[in-house]
Amino acid sequence: MIESAETRLRRLKMRSWRRGMKEMDLILGHFADGPLATLGAADLDAYEAVLSENDQDLYLWITARINGGAGRGPAGIAAILDRIADHAADRLKPVR
Repeated sequence: MIESAETRLRRLKMRSWRRGMKEMDLILGHFADGPLATLGAADLDAYEAVLSENDQDLYLWITARINGGAGRGPAGIAAILDRIADHAADRLKPVR
């Protein structure tokens, strides 16, 4: 049976909020509640690849991007890691 787009998004959101490392729950969960629904099929595939990575590695790769460091991590998911980091950085900006 083929999974519907709605079911896929719900599954990805659940996996984003239940990572096992609270920091990654907060980073990926908020991304899943926001821009995830606007991603195309190829980007959703890349996001699923992100979810299969180890939380400790993901945290280092994403925070390095937030802090202006060189992009680390597998090249195949670099673009989606950049989007996740940009979204997290925007959330961290002080409200004026």
